[in-house]
Parts: sequence; C-alpha cells; structure tokens
Amino acid sequence: MEQRGEPIRFPTVEGSSLSGMRHHLPGTLAHDLNLLLVAFRQWQQKDVDTWVPVADALASTVEGFGAYELPVISRAYKPFSGFIDGGMRSGIPDADVRDATITLYIDRAPFMEALGIHRPDAIAPMLVTPSGAVLWQTRGPASDDAVASLRAAVAQVS
Repeated sequence: MEQRGEPIRFPTVEGSSLSGMRHHLPGTLAHDLNLLLVAFRQWQQKDVDTWVPVADALASTVEGFGAYELPVISRAYKPFSGFIDGGMRSGIPDADVRDATITLYIDRAPFMEALGIHRPDAIAPMLVTPSGAVLWQTRGPASDDAVASLRAAVAQVS
C-alpha cells in the first residue's frame, strides 16, 4: 500500500448504481469494510474480474465486508450516461452485481490525486470505510501477494 504523510481519505463523490440507486460515496457504502474496485478504462474490466472471487470469499467469511465496482468516467461523458450505463447494465444479468456497480461521472484528476493515483493505467482496489478511511490499497489485478495483503488488512480491523 502506498503511504503518505497523512492518511488517505476517499473523496466525497456522487454516482448511481446500474440499478439506478443514487450514491453519495463514501457515506452510502453499505458495509463496515468495502473493497472498492476502481477502474478507469473499459479494458480494465478483466482486471476487476480477477478480484471478484476474492471479494466473494471475504464477503462469505467476514461479517460486515462487501465489494463494489466503481467505473470512473470523465464528467464530459455525463450527457451520454444513459447510453453508457445501459450498455454496462445489459452486459450484467445479476441484479446484485448491478446494485454494486456504481458509475462515477466526475473530474478524474482531483479524484485520482486525493487517492494518490498518478495514472489511470491500472485499476485501484482499495479497502474503505463508510467514513472514507482508506485502510489498504494496491494497483492492478489480483495476485497472490496483493490478496494476502488485503486479507491481512481485513484481519487487522475485523
């Protein structure tokens, strides 16, 4: 996990799930511990998918753990959000996955800066509380080391 002089906080942002529910993150996160799989490019979905079995396993064994997928799209595309979200929704038959996929149409630069993300070239999995504390984060697809690090972070706070 990248460390800075002060604790990293998840910035306040608004978005909507693919099922249409409005969210004011991080406050509307439903769990005590939330694995947020932040993606910046459509092709990164394959990397997000590597974390899904890890998230499912933790959710089934750790009370108060849940996961969300957060596609981060430039605010410039907000006028096309119905089309973009509709395309994503049509590719996700599972209602629970649609509920847990929250699209953010935001100014990406300040969002990334707040999280210490320098480039949108990899996904940014992070463990976040509803108060916005980022307890753990990494970059890229699930690997043995990254999964072990996440499990250790979850064990430390659960």
